[in-house]
This record gives sequence, C-alpha cells and structure tokens, in this order.
Amino acid sequence: MNLAIVGYGKMGRLVDQLAPQYGFDVKLRLKGDNNGGYEGLTRQNLRGVDAAIEFSTPAAAPENIGRLASLGVNVVTGTTGWSKEIERVRSAVELCGTGLVWGPNFSVGIHIFSQLVSEAARLMAKQREYGAWAWEIHHSAKKDAPSGTLLALVEKMKVAGYAAPIDTSSSRAGAQPGTHEIGFDSTADTITLRHTARSREGFAHGALRAARWVIGKKGFFEFREIVNELE
Repeated sequence: MNLAIVGYGKMGRLVDQLAPQYGFDVKLRLKGDNNGGYEGLTRQNLRGVDAAIEFSTPAAAPENIGRLASLGVNVVTGTTGWSKEIERVRSAVELCGTGLVWGPNFSVGIHIFSQLVSEAARLMAKQREYGAWAWEIHHSAKKDAPSGTLLALVEKMKVAGYAAPIDTSSSRAGAQPGTHEIGFDSTADTITLRHTARSREGFAHGALRAARWVIGKKGFFEFREIVNELE
C-alpha cells in the first residue's frame, strides 16, 4: 500500500517511521517547502497513492483535504482547530466519492476514557452539590486551545445529561504529549478521571490503522465511530 504524508512535523515524521509496520510504503512527503501553496497536491505526485495521512495546521487542513478528495485520494486527518469548516469538507468528500477519517485524537485509550467520562456525567447529572471541571495540557507548540479532544469530552458530558456549568481550561507547556482530566468536586469529596498519553506513538499507530481501514471506503467518518473495527 502506498501512503502520502501531508504535513511533516513531529506527527508526520513519526507516521513515516512507523508506516512499514502497517504495510505502507511512503511515496510522498509534503511539508512547508514543497506544499506551502498546496503546489505539491498534484495528480502526478499522488499517482498510485492509496491513502494520505494529514497532520498540518488548522488553516491548511480543509484545503489539503479538499484537494486530496478532488484527486480521488482517501484521507486520514488528525489536524484540529478547523471544526467550523467540517460541513464544507464533508460536502467535498461526499461530492468526490472518496473517504475521510477525522478525529481530534487517534489514541484508542482516549476513546475508552471518553466512554468512562460519559458514564460519570450521567451518574453525576443529578448531584447538584458537585461542580465540574474539564482541563487539559499539551506541548507548547500545539496551535488550538482548548484542544478538540477536550471540547469533545465536554460535549459528551452534556449529551449524557450533565446540564450544570463545566469549567473548561487549557495549559500549554514544554513537551507534554497530552493529558485530559475531568473532575467533580463538592465540600465532601473530589472525583477525578484522567487520561495521560506517554508519547505521540499511540496517535501515530491509530492514524495508520485508520489509513489502512479507509482504503476503498466512501464517506465521512469520525475515528471514534470506527475504532472498534480497526485491526
């Protein structure tokens, strides 16, 4: 299977390193110096590519995905911070008849954590003496704050029936790969749920598993929807 990597920062380089474990041969690597104006996304460059993994910037991701779709390339993207453009991107993917897997976080563990958070929110929904918070920390280079993952966790809590305010905050420092924390506090006690990523490898493994899955698929998928189907 032939893979293109669009965006060659820390995540892109890690995907490149791990790709052979999933049967991929990386045929194209696009970064600022050869795709600054999207000039690297051409039919010739992408000939024979089975899937692309996109980890770029919030400003570039929608255009990258749209151009890849127009060239018939299925995409996995882990770029966050462009949620306002999701419907436009969804329409482009569906119009071109390609497949896209999107997710603010490609860690399998965080999706199990999300289910635990949802259940905790359901159980705490009627416990009015508790206040709730949602907090996360990532490395200093991460562009969006709060992260897409934290916002998704807060939304999960609301969907589960937790209607009280949820104090939401973010920190950016050092080289933290990502920690997400949900807590409930009262005068009597505190309940804390926390997921801590030890490295970016879990995200890269998830993205590569998704890339293998999306080949031959059509439609717009969220990683959380397909995580149980991955091999």
